[in-house]
Amino acid sequence: DCNGKSLLHAPSSLPSNITSLDLSFNSLVMPRHGTLLMHFPSLRSLNLSSNALLALSPAVFSNLGALRLLDLSSCSIAYLHMDAFKGLGNLHTLLLRNNSLQELEVPFFLPLKALFHLDLQHNALVSVDTLSLQLMEAVPQVRLEGNPWVCDCTARPLQQWLQRRQAVQVTCASPPGLRGREVAALDSQDLGCGMKQRFPRGVSTAQQITATHSNTTTPPSGKGGRSWPYLVGFLVAAIGISILIALAAKCKLFHKNFASYRHRPLPETSSIRGSPMEDSSSWDRGSSGRGASKNHPMPGAADLQAEDDDGFIEDNYIQPSEQLPEEEERELHLSI
Repeated sequence: DCNGKSLLHAPSSLPSNITSLDLSFNSLVMPRHGTLLMHFPSLRSLNLSSNALLALSPAVFSNLGALRLLDLSSCSIAYLHMDAFKGLGNLHTLLLRNNSLQELEVPFFLPLKALFHLDLQHNALVSVDTLSLQLMEAVPQVRLEGNPWVCDCTARPLQQWLQRRQAVQVTCASPPGLRGREVAALDSQDLGCGMKQRFPRGVSTAQQITATHSNTTTPPSGKGGRSWPYLVGFLVAAIGISILIALAAKCKLFHKNFASYRHRPLPETSSIRGSPMEDSSSWDRGSSGRGASKNHPMPGAADLQAEDDDGFIEDNYIQPSEQLPEEEERELHLSI
């Protein structure tokens, strides 16, 4: 029993075959390299509580292979190196209460193959990862009371782990609405991850549809709730590009139509006996009456065939009544 002696190191006068040593309430200095109490390989119980150890260097207890109980309570420990407990394969009880641990390094559990009781009460733990919980499954007794647990959706694995172990007195510190409530008594909706919960196999389809409908009425949070400005910007850009393409197409069509509507004078065409308009007018004047036929002789069949390119004048097209003036004119020439 060497507690409260203001010791910086273990007394060298102690016999090397001792199995229990109490060095609590001293001012022990932990070696940065090497091992602590290397001259006492038979120790089975070691009490180092209430020493300002602050941190444990790697493999600091590696020479204490027979150790069964290690008390590191109230040592202001804020960090545990992953090899801090290397060599303690026979350790049964590890007491780390009343320290300042904020997180647990997963590998530090690995060397503790025979660990039965782990005390982490009254530290600064706010969460614990899933892998650490899986490793602690092999430890029958784990004490987690008195830590400022944050009860949000990240605490879901811890809540399920505590429910399986029927642990009590592990309470929430935040958020304020859940402060003081036991973590094991909460459900997924209390933790704020009800929308991520999968439907169990026994739930009917109607209940799934009802739950899905109730979830869709909740406004989106996080990045999903802020995605609508990007959607609006994309739509505005698409509409603007479409309008520009339409204007460019219309401009091109306008120039094409404008070019097709440019008028140019047609070349003058002439027939054998003049322009078609003159021939048609003379034809009309020639068939108007007897007096006019004297001044302008009646065109013959050859002339009519030349003037009419369509070829629709057939035989006997001119009525006999219209041939009388020609016979009278012929008789007049003969009489002269």
